[in-house]
Amino acid sequence: MAGTSYATTINDLPDVILSTIISTISAVRSRNAAALVCRKWLFLERSTRTSLTLRGNARDLFMIPSCFPSVTHLDLSLLSPWGHPLLSSSSSAAADHSLVAHRLHLFFPAVTSLTIYARGPSTLQLLALHWPQLKQVKLVRWHQRPQLPSGSDFTPLFDNCQGLNSLDLSSFYCWTEDICPALESYPVISAKLTHLNLLNPSFSEGFKAQELGDITRACPNLKEFLVACMFDPRYIGFVGDETLLSIVTNCPKLCVLHLADTAAMVSARSNTNGEGFSPEDARITIATLIEVFTGLPLLEELVLDLCNNVRESGPALEVLNSKCPKLRSLKLGHFHGICMPVELRLDGIALCQGLRSLSIRDVADLTDFGLIAIGKGCSRLTKFEVQGCNKITVKGLRTLASLLHQTLVDVKIAFCKNLGATSSLKALEPIQQRIQQLHIDCVWESEEHFENLDGGEYNFDNYKLDDGCDLSKLANFTNFDGDGTDCDGSCPKKKKCKVSYDLNFSDILVNGNGNGYANGSELYGKTWDRLRYLSLWIPVGELLTPLAAAGLEDCPYLEEICIKVEGDCRHLSKPLERDFGLSSLVLYPSLSKMHLDCGDTNGYAYTAPSGQMDLSLWERFYLIGIGDLSLTELDYWPPQDRDVNQRSLSQPAAGLLQQCLMLRKLFIHGTANEHFMTYLLRIPHLRDVQLRGDYYPAPENDMSTEMRADSCSRFEDALNRRIFD
Repeated sequence: MAGTSYATTINDLPDVILSTIISTISAVRSRNAAALVCRKWLFLERSTRTSLTLRGNARDLFMIPSCFPSVTHLDLSLLSPWGHPLLSSSSSAAADHSLVAHRLHLFFPAVTSLTIYARGPSTLQLLALHWPQLKQVKLVRWHQRPQLPSGSDFTPLFDNCQGLNSLDLSSFYCWTEDICPALESYPVISAKLTHLNLLNPSFSEGFKAQELGDITRACPNLKEFLVACMFDPRYIGFVGDETLLSIVTNCPKLCVLHLADTAAMVSARSNTNGEGFSPEDARITIATLIEVFTGLPLLEELVLDLCNNVRESGPALEVLNSKCPKLRSLKLGHFHGICMPVELRLDGIALCQGLRSLSIRDVADLTDFGLIAIGKGCSRLTKFEVQGCNKITVKGLRTLASLLHQTLVDVKIAFCKNLGATSSLKALEPIQQRIQQLHIDCVWESEEHFENLDGGEYNFDNYKLDDGCDLSKLANFTNFDGDGTDCDGSCPKKKKCKVSYDLNFSDILVNGNGNGYANGSELYGKTWDRLRYLSLWIPVGELLTPLAAAGLEDCPYLEEICIKVEGDCRHLSKPLERDFGLSSLVLYPSLSKMHLDCGDTNGYAYTAPSGQMDLSLWERFYLIGIGDLSLTELDYWPPQDRDVNQRSLSQPAAGLLQQCLMLRKLFIHGTANEHFMTYLLRIPHLRDVQLRGDYYPAPENDMSTEMRADSCSRFEDALNRRIFD
């Protein structure tokens, strides 16, 4: 009798090899799917996972998982009830605080990176004792700072974690006066810090010049420094030349430097005049910028996001390519003169050929020719963001997209006067089959404006390069490397060539071999084949329904959409249409995740004046039709009434959300009445729900049914009972 043969499967691999394979999987969903294969794979996946975010109520000891011994990064900032102290006397759990901390250490012994919501120092005091090996810590707090001496929040951490090298306070509300005393009191810890993130939007004025000097002197080995500060010279302690030079002197090893004005962090719209300039100039000279770039040769990522003018900055930016050869990401705000090509000679930022990511905001004198120069010089860009540049048009942006059609996959276009939704999408046609992430403003142009786009054309015939090459002939930019390419023989070799632009022939028309490209209708289809993420900004009161007609009718693989609604609805009358238009998104078959952010929509939380709608009716307007979508994950920010600091889910909103029958995860960034939350129990597949007041100041009134920890616990218990039943 012939022997029986068995097929070889992956389970025949030794456990060591299979464990190594599973450990290389980083996507959480893929790891969870692997854990469902069999018991063996479940054990290997759990034993090799290194990052974990805990949800639910860890105060109940039986809820703490014990099968992740290799976790090194642990996130405890999203435990329920959200925003309540993990180790608090008000906890409903009967366990002692020290026992909870001990159990966490017992189940996660290898933790070196911790994220924790710390309303006070008591939580850190207990956890730091059990994890003295912590190296990276991120603190989260949106509630009011407790009345404690300056720096008290950090004392437990610095006392117990001597190996700390990374501290992230970007989501931790405190005073700027808390930071310097804490760092100066622990010089050994401060000297070991290599990453310090102080990019917190809750700082009203940011860090002053003296404070920045003290911080950088205390932390001389910083490699990554992110901080919110004030550049406006009208304020005492503004950041200027002297402060920038002190940062370079004190921290010469910096690889990542983010200096952002607090006003730029709070609002993307700047206070500019008709020409695009802010009222005041920053006290930063070109000579200082050159000295800064020269003193930081290791820079890989640089952000200088100001709200005050830095004029004629081109000469300073030209040295970046030689002084900072490792620079890959650059963001500039209110830097003027960044690229002013004369006869299409590359200058300014266009000489930074190594850039992969470029973001420019409120550049008053950036024109289409500047965009073309950037596209020619920065030929390796994969990400490009432009905001508040009012002199650029669809022609210049489309030419840039043509020049970068081999690399560009991530684009953001915001607050540009000449680039509404239709114009932006028309400009991106050369890369619409490559682009993966996109942000546009939902500013709907008229039909006449759209018709004018089809006939637009740049005539470069009157422009000559210094070598006499006629711009009416076209170069082959397919393999353009930033140094120029050869023409068809009529131009001298290794000289820069010309660009011709036509919206109907939207790319380079003739290459060096005389072969022509197809016209726009043949070369570019209507499908956005690789678009996975779409971000939209829309003013309050406008509709979403024109989105498909603007050029986004065919996005077969769009998975996630982020919609931000902004404005003051107190000055608007009742909309003529019944709904905002969420149901129009059904044409995207793969759409499963949505961020609907109405948090910057201001209105009346209570009774509205005659002829206007209160926030509950506005919520109904924006959420009608959401049940038609097959969403599995939803992040929702309710609109707010700033006068009473209320951002709460209304009854009409809760009723509409319960129509999302496929929803599995729902995060409401605000408060909600306990009774309204029970509506959500009718969603059959819902597994994960949480209220998060992650905005400053987070509500403090625990007497309200919207905020009571016991109310949240009762809802979670009801949800868990339904799941297990």
